[in-house]
Amino acid sequence: MKIVVQKFGGTSVATAESREKVLKRIIEAKNQGYSPVVVVSAMGRKGEPYATDTLLGLVKSVHDDVEPRELDLLISCGEVISSVVMATLLKSMGHQAIALTGGQAGICTDGAYGNAQILEIDPGFIRRSLAEGNIVIVAGFQGTSKDGSTTTLGRGGSDTTATALGAALEAEYVEIYTDVDGVMTTDPRVIPDAAIMKDVSYREICEMAYHGAKVIHPRAVEAAMSGKVPIKIKNTFSDAEGTLIAENVDERVITGLAHLTNISQIKVGPLDGSAVQMAKVKVLKTMAEARISIDMIGVAPNSIFFVINRDDTTGASRILQEAGYNIVVDTDCAKISVIGAGMEGVPGVMANAMESLDRAGVTVLQTSDSDITISFLIKETDVMRAMQILYERFDMGKS
Repeated sequence: MKIVVQKFGGTSVATAESREKVLKRIIEAKNQGYSPVVVVSAMGRKGEPYATDTLLGLVKSVHDDVEPRELDLLISCGEVISSVVMATLLKSMGHQAIALTGGQAGICTDGAYGNAQILEIDPGFIRRSLAEGNIVIVAGFQGTSKDGSTTTLGRGGSDTTATALGAALEAEYVEIYTDVDGVMTTDPRVIPDAAIMKDVSYREICEMAYHGAKVIHPRAVEAAMSGKVPIKIKNTFSDAEGTLIAENVDERVITGLAHLTNISQIKVGPLDGSAVQMAKVKVLKTMAEARISIDMIGVAPNSIFFVINRDDTTGASRILQEAGYNIVVDTDCAKISVIGAGMEGVPGVMANAMESLDRAGVTVLQTSDSDITISFLIKETDVMRAMQILYERFDMGKS
């Protein structure tokens, strides 16, 4: 069996017209000799009858306080409805098909309701169903914990379902169908002439996703990478070639540009006394105990600074001040990141970026870097200008 896993998002299964295009993609794969395993999201977006947000609004209208277990049970229903609809449509066209929940598909998770991690997948039932000639339709975004409870996988959960199943089934590849033609070099809402990439490596797309790109969730990429299963990002509604995500692709010096807004910078200090190092550690532990995620951590001789989500600013400031720290807060920040696996060992990337931003009058508040990413903290009002400058400086329109 040559297995292909196809994932279709909410907009792809929302209407009768869009579902016809999904059916065409599935049947094409079957006619090409593949055994399709199809992962579906809930139908549509907020306000539409079976969308996850609509179901959530329904129960919240009854009472605001819903237990996490029951909440997961509820919001898993949208994907189940989609799977049954798609299986029924395929049967009406003369194709054998079977709809499965995540648990029936063999997806076992931990018990972290709302953001469960996949522990293991038993693909036996799917393989038997495929051997019987079925097209298997799996409800995305969900699994079953060891105690038998329905759990959901959090943001990007249906993508993760698809890539994890692809790895477990040793699929030829995973197709993620969406409403864009592929992965772009940057956000087209900021740079209208952003180019579609023909291919990109696993680690580059993970970095782009972590730093703000929203085409695919990094957890989904990591699942595919673990099984070395290629991913194709394609458009349900066009015949564009799309983007291949794989291990062995040509890595450019600069691949893409990502950004995150809604960021605050917090500077803690000056820290006095002989135990300055321990004070810095205590600041970090204080944030960890408050479950506040921090990023771009910088350390100076008598201070420490980092960035957080702007929504956490009030809580973080209160906690630090109650602990006796002097703080300076800037709530109007954004982070832009230049990503490229080929920059490893190439001198001058940071210098070129800094020079370009300086010439454009963009103040850099802080930087951080890894092997394949350089990030700049800037004022949020400078995002559009900074993105355009860096996009042009590194000639990303040719990617």
